[in-house]
Amino acid sequence: MDEEATRDFNERCAQCSEVNWGLTDGGRFYCRSCHNVTERTREVVSTNFVTNTRMQRISKGLTKQEKTDRGCEWYVCEGFQLVLKKQAEALEALGVCPQMKDEVLCNFWRRYLQKTKQAYCNRPAGETVKALSVCDSSTDMDSEPERPSLLHLLSLSESEGDLQTDCSFASSISKVSESTSVCSGSVDGSLYLMKNRKEKLRMTMPMTLSFCYMALLWLREPMTLSDLLRFVVEGHIPYLNVFQDFPERMKLYGLDLKIFCVESWPVYEEVHNKMLELAAFLDLPRFPDITDSCFLHPDMLCMKYLMEANLPDELHNWTCRVVKKISIGETDFLTLVPGNKSTRNVKYDVLAAAVIVVVLKLLFLLDDHYEWLLSDFAEERNKNNKEGGPYFEFKKWYEVIKCSLDVKQKKLDEERAKYLWRCEKPLFYSAKKKSKVLKRRQMVVNLQNQFGKLSGSVLPAEKPNPSSFQLSWSEENTDGSCFHGHSLKGILQEKCGLLTAMNPDYWLCTVKLCNEKVCGHLAHYRDVDFPQSYHFVIRLFSFLLRIQPSYIHDEVCVIEHKLFNKKLCKKPKYNTGLRK
Repeated sequence: MDEEATRDFNERCAQCSEVNWGLTDGGRFYCRSCHNVTERTREVVSTNFVTNTRMQRISKGLTKQEKTDRGCEWYVCEGFQLVLKKQAEALEALGVCPQMKDEVLCNFWRRYLQKTKQAYCNRPAGETVKALSVCDSSTDMDSEPERPSLLHLLSLSESEGDLQTDCSFASSISKVSESTSVCSGSVDGSLYLMKNRKEKLRMTMPMTLSFCYMALLWLREPMTLSDLLRFVVEGHIPYLNVFQDFPERMKLYGLDLKIFCVESWPVYEEVHNKMLELAAFLDLPRFPDITDSCFLHPDMLCMKYLMEANLPDELHNWTCRVVKKISIGETDFLTLVPGNKSTRNVKYDVLAAAVIVVVLKLLFLLDDHYEWLLSDFAEERNKNNKEGGPYFEFKKWYEVIKCSLDVKQKKLDEERAKYLWRCEKPLFYSAKKKSKVLKRRQMVVNLQNQFGKLSGSVLPAEKPNPSSFQLSWSEENTDGSCFHGHSLKGILQEKCGLLTAMNPDYWLCTVKLCNEKVCGHLAHYRDVDFPQSYHFVIRLFSFLLRIQPSYIHDEVCVIEHKLFNKKLCKKPKYNTGLRK
């Protein structure tokens, strides 16, 4: 009966160019191949046609799509694919290797989709991807017509001929009860959240940063994880409210916001751990070697952080000696081998910061007493002797850094407190409500501007250009606030042809390391338990890396136990200090 009703309509479909028409309950022609509905109508007389169950379902699905205006059909994995694309483009704009997006990150993402059986996997011939339609009530669960998704088109154009796109979420729809209410703009938004929440590698917004960092590490780019997360917070890399850059046809609704809407800052430890799990899950081979010429090598990173912390250049020789002494600059130690549990995973930026802290303890002790004695000696020498370079004064350095650090920390805290988590682009799910939402949003903006003028608040300045350095110091300054060229002669002595520290003692942060699997950390850290000088140095690098001070303290403890391993074995009860 359907063929007789459409026999005289021979126009080609504007979307797929096929001539294969059917009729909806409303009398409109629709294409059976792509389910495109035309404006052409035909009066339906036959009652047999009206009672056709299949035609009723198609009609209801299409009618709902027209009424709700929720855009095209898309899957959650497609949304994350767009997020990764935006992030990769932002990283390229920051100077990352152009091959990152197409040659590295794209392959990692394809491999993840294939491993999770969301795409690029074989399926039986003739099997179709079932789509879950958006329904307004829990009692009406009709299926929408099948249409090719964005990911399907991508797989057909970029993958091999024997690989086809499939979505495990869509194929598992038959397991969901017909009484389930689906309140999301994506096809599989509700099913995505219904999956086991304990699933380790279910895609999340923080995992997009894990993918990016994994690609950066594979290319050995001069960007650490702390740099990446800082650029995210500063807004140089899309992450917070990134869904507002989605195409207009990809509507976010209900449960989709729980997936793509972020209301917290990314956490270093979470992103790093997920990166390690991803690398093992994807069965990636050994990463390219981290050699002494790479930016991620401790010697290179120590040089960067010494400059940013405004410390003397001569300290770099000491950091290199510590790195060589405990063999943390070896290629096998630094290079990531996914799934290898016998080796300790390296946090390159934290490791370099911890090395500098250990060197400062070796030379200045940082016990709130010895460093001030050395500083007084250097001050007297600088007053009486104007020849040669000035001696490094720890007290003066402390005052300069504390002043700058307090200002930067206060500014950062204020920016975070004032941050509006709501996106600038208003969300609306219907064309009918669009004008109302935009009008209401404009009223809010006008009121904010008016109250701002009355209160005298200054409009936020444009975000500064991204920089690898948060604190910059120039030797051209005449106020003596730059300590890069200062000498360490006042605290060193020559012994057996080598310069050694005048300080003979050293105090350990902890005598015995904790079990990380049991305690969750290697050492306990409370600022009241340690000297203020040590806490200040830890706080400084905590600000530079934007991480918790305990992370740096843990790494300091590990380095100390490697450096003094022999003496710890000989004198396990001696816990107040060690004679070098």
